[in-house]
Amino acid sequence: MSTSFALVKRSAHNPILTPKDVRPSSELMNIECLLNPGVFTFKNKIWLLLRVAERPEQNKELITVPVYGEHGDIKMISFKKNDPLLDNSDPRVLSYNGKNYLTTISHLRLVCSDNGENFYEPNGLNSIFGQGQLEEYGIEDCRVTQIEHTYYLTYTMVSSVGVGVGLIQTDDWINFERKGMIFPPHNKDCAIFNEKINGKYYALHRPTSPQLGGNYIWLAESNDLVHWGNHKCVATTRLGKWDSARIGAGAAPIKTEEGWLEIYHGADEKHRYCLGALLLDLKDPSKVIARSQNPIMEPAVDYELNGFFGNVIFTNGHIVKGDTITMYYGASDEVICSADLSIKSVLNSLHATQACI
Repeated sequence: MSTSFALVKRSAHNPILTPKDVRPSSELMNIECLLNPGVFTFKNKIWLLLRVAERPEQNKELITVPVYGEHGDIKMISFKKNDPLLDNSDPRVLSYNGKNYLTTISHLRLVCSDNGENFYEPNGLNSIFGQGQLEEYGIEDCRVTQIEHTYYLTYTMVSSVGVGVGLIQTDDWINFERKGMIFPPHNKDCAIFNEKINGKYYALHRPTSPQLGGNYIWLAESNDLVHWGNHKCVATTRLGKWDSARIGAGAAPIKTEEGWLEIYHGADEKHRYCLGALLLDLKDPSKVIARSQNPIMEPAVDYELNGFFGNVIFTNGHIVKGDTITMYYGASDEVICSADLSIKSVLNSLHATQACI
């Protein structure tokens, strides 16, 4: 039995949500994928803020992609499949004459549950859609952090001019205050700590540097959650390992007696996504105490190995009760699943390895 199987107990009900379980946003669209939910509790229920990826019905001769217009309306752009200027070899992104487009457009959708496994869409709550030029290709992969009575949503803003991190806050999940882009392109995978450290807010984020550096996890601090500075790189990719190509934060770090425990994703050059853990110093989270040498969870069962983009597990959110982390994750870029992990077991797996940045 692999280490990851020993650490993780997958739900017997997986996948707990599939595209057919959720209604499209309009009659023009089909849901292709459900991905990587933010997770929180509200009014004694467990909530998922799903990323719902949609696109219009396709035909044999054309590929049609949706984009948001200036006022939030959806426009359709079509390309002939036999056009020599078209590259559609990646199911997620196509390129036409040097410009990239997403094959789907994503918005954020609320579902809730009384038991953490059977989720439904409640009445009276609205989805969150992209707005304006910086979200013309949609909004993706939201993390939810609760600080006192306010929920802070960090999410990926996607457009033709770049990919950055947006911030929305709400107290009631009915009224939303948009704060705009808080980390400029190219940046994503932003998770805000759920309490201040030494009087400051902290967040993990993932800038990208294709020439020098790479897809690494960074730490930033702020006085107001909008303006961020004092950036420090806390973890890099590792040549020859499961996280050799890119890494990024999952949900808000979990505070333990031994440090801040962060479950993060890592991918290799073959785009195989696994999960590992970082342990950060309680008083100075820029200091890495320990890091997983091997994944704590890796794609292993059919719904993780096969799908819209297979061999992928990716988490943005969890619920913590005592020693148990109930983690909600996207599998194969198509369905939503859950699994339980023991904090103590994850920490013990880190003690068995040498800290390595």
